[in-house]
Amino acid sequence: QVQLVESGGGLVQAGGSLRLSCAASGLTFSHFGWAWFRQAPGKEREFVASISRSDLSRYYADSVKGRFTISGDNTRNTVYLEMNSLKTEDTAVYYCAAQYSTSRLTSPAGMNYWGKGTLVTVSS
Repeated sequence: QVQLVESGGGLVQAGGSLRLSCAASGLTFSHFGWAWFRQAPGKEREFVASISRSDLSRYYADSVKGRFTISGDNTRNTVYLEMNSLKTEDTAVYYCAAQYSTSRLTSPAGMNYWGKGTLVTVSS
């Protein structure tokens, strides 16, 4: 049974930092591309960052480029999202997702597995 479990969310002031983790089990970590998405209240789920299975290339939404960093640790079966210089508009539930694909991952569609999310709240 595949499980993706996010952690690390919480309340932080604007300008602060958080590191999200996504621990995966029940699958072969290196066979998947990995992504983070987020969903703010009343908004659609949107792409944040991804790391490809094929060449470990990283992709970021323009809104987080230069502030967020995605990384993966095959030995721990864990994906991370380091978030710096947080803004109030980063407030959302953050979801980890995996796709059995070598493609560039930027869309929620087609993701094979999802975590249940972790809430990030950035206060002004």
